[in-house]
Amino acid sequence: MLEEERPGAQQWVPAKGGLAALSRAAQRCHGCELYRDATQAVIGAGPSDARLVLLGEQPGDQEDRAGAPFVGPAGRILDSALADAGIAKEDTYVTNMVKHFRFRSTRGKQRIHQSPTQAHVIACAPWLEAELDLLRPTGVVLLGSTAGKALYGPSFRVGDSRGVLTSWPDRIPASHPPEWVLPTTHPSAILRAGDRRHEVYAGLVDDLRLAARSLA
Repeated sequence: MLEEERPGAQQWVPAKGGLAALSRAAQRCHGCELYRDATQAVIGAGPSDARLVLLGEQPGDQEDRAGAPFVGPAGRILDSALADAGIAKEDTYVTNMVKHFRFRSTRGKQRIHQSPTQAHVIACAPWLEAELDLLRPTGVVLLGSTAGKALYGPSFRVGDSRGVLTSWPDRIPASHPPEWVLPTTHPSAILRAGDRRHEVYAGLVDDLRLAARSLA
């Protein structure tokens, strides 16, 4: 795609209004080509005073249809892990780096996920910046390697970085960056973990417990 056809989301981000205004405005966003095939833009969900943001990669097939983040199988695992870590879901704000669903093909009625590129992340970054500006959270839990590479660059490895508090990077602008970022496993990885499912889930819960302690 030509660069001039991917202008970025900034011109669609409203100058005022709350999270509901962001969600409405995002439906008109043509900041990159992903809007053409997606059902709708999926802005985050949660209270405007949430101190903890859970940040994933992009909405999936079910999220794209529902218009809400983390409502599919990975979302149910995340809900369970939050409960086991002692974090009330209603006290968190859940969102993604990229707000439109990117997919490469279909399998029956299901569309098969394709990870967004760095160009998509950069084009969509003004929406995340606006969310953080409104929320001003204490911390962000970064879910998975794709979101991690989008935020920290291609050298990011979730296995090397998980469970360690770090700072918000300069590569993605934020007028009010969180005090810390905690990388961890994306809950969808647990679905693919096979015999290691219990172990990988326990690691996610341990990381979320660290996030809870860091908010105290």
